Amino acid sequence: MTPNEIGFALLYLGLFLLIGKWIRVRVKWLQNLFLPSSVIGGFLALILGPQVLGRILEPYVGEASFWATGLMSPEVMDVWSELPGLMINVVFATLFLGTVLPSLSKIWRVGGPQLAFGWTLGWGQYVVGILLTLLVLTPFFGIPPMVGALIEVSFEGGHGTAAGLRGTFEEMGFPEAYDLAIGLATIGILSGVIIGIIIINWGIRTNKTAVIKDVKSFSSLKKAGIVEFENREPAAKMTVRPESIEPLSLHFAVIGLAILVGYVLLQTLIWAEGTIIGSDFMTYVPLFPIAMIGGILVQLFFNKIDNTNILDRQMVGRIQGFSLDVLILAAIGTVSLDVIGDHIIPFLLLAVVGIAWNVIGFFVLAPRIIPTYWLERGIGDFGQSMGITATGLLLMRVADPEAKSPAFEGFGYKQLIFEPFLGGGLVTALSVPLIFQFGPWPFLIFATIMCVLGLLVGLLYFGKKTT
Repeated sequence: MTPNEIGFALLYLGLFLLIGKWIRVRVKWLQNLFLPSSVIGGFLALILGPQVLGRILEPYVGEASFWATGLMSPEVMDVWSELPGLMINVVFATLFLGTVLPSLSKIWRVGGPQLAFGWTLGWGQYVVGILLTLLVLTPFFGIPPMVGALIEVSFEGGHGTAAGLRGTFEEMGFPEAYDLAIGLATIGILSGVIIGIIIINWGIRTNKTAVIKDVKSFSSLKKAGIVEFENREPAAKMTVRPESIEPLSLHFAVIGLAILVGYVLLQTLIWAEGTIIGSDFMTYVPLFPIAMIGGILVQLFFNKIDNTNILDRQMVGRIQGFSLDVLILAAIGTVSLDVIGDHIIPFLLLAVVGIAWNVIGFFVLAPRIIPTYWLERGIGDFGQSMGITATGLLLMRVADPEAKSPAFEGFGYKQLIFEPFLGGGLVTALSVPLIFQFGPWPFLIFATIMCVLGLLVGLLYFGKKTT
């Protein structure tokens, strides 16, 4: 693979992002679903690639023809297939960079109800997934028990987490889990957005929402994904002078440092485990959750030495958002339809069980755990439980466009405790190796305890509050 081929693949990726955005602007029903442009572009790339268009044309043009792989050359697909595993490190390294950690009492008071609700949904995904695997998928379809973790890995963790675990799946002898996870992540985002929009519309029409009372309040520009002229603000702050270093370059360098710190930490843990204990468990752990720890350490370092606040959270967020767009488009565009087709029944069962758990959890638990603005606040955690943090933020923005409820503040505080463990955190990354190494039953018991703990705290503590 030459540098020119890598560069062309990146240009191609930008083209599909642009086309995805153009389609979002032009197609009304996609606007009504609020589908991200990266998802639209990824599906378009999948359709125009070797697995759909290529297979249609190959019998007529022959295997040697350029058109045998559709509009996507093998070199482009090779580059794209590696991008998700790289970009997820950027996404997780940036989670806590540029942030100021609030007091624990404020996190608990404001974010506690959403933490309890999200915690219950997240651990519950492991419970229902592992039970499904033990009772159905393993005995009837020969699927390894570790697949029981894929609902949480794919729905909460998303495409990036699934991509980050690709090497782990391969080392454990079931590489097909990667394509199943990417497929489930795609289903999660699509169903999360669609079901979430349906729930919000239902809430408005049945007076369950406390903020929006009229479904017509969504402007045409907002549906197209364009910020209204009067609401446009700078995407980031200039914290350093460009003649010394470009602000984007500075933040890119700091993120790179965070990932490097995470890499050194992971390699140290692998060496220490092998030397002291003589086991190899840490070799199965991907880099991205340790990159998140690297980001925390780098932020703590900057808190000590930097009295000018040169790290801008908005700039970090823009880099994170770019990485996530690239990750999603590349992951969807390269997912193997053959693998999903070969395991279609287990795939559909995992998807249906995961969706059912989240939907039932939202309607049954959210109004009983979250004391005020339950729909505006719960819809964010529902969205994250279906299709990563971005989906939760999207749905909260639709339900509460002017941030009149404590939804965004509570969601942000909740993430400080939630993300290091679930949603792509340490537990998400370690769940597959743990099930592989020690079997499904110990992890199932632990997940059940954690789920019940979140449920009891939510119902008996936060559910009893009136504010």
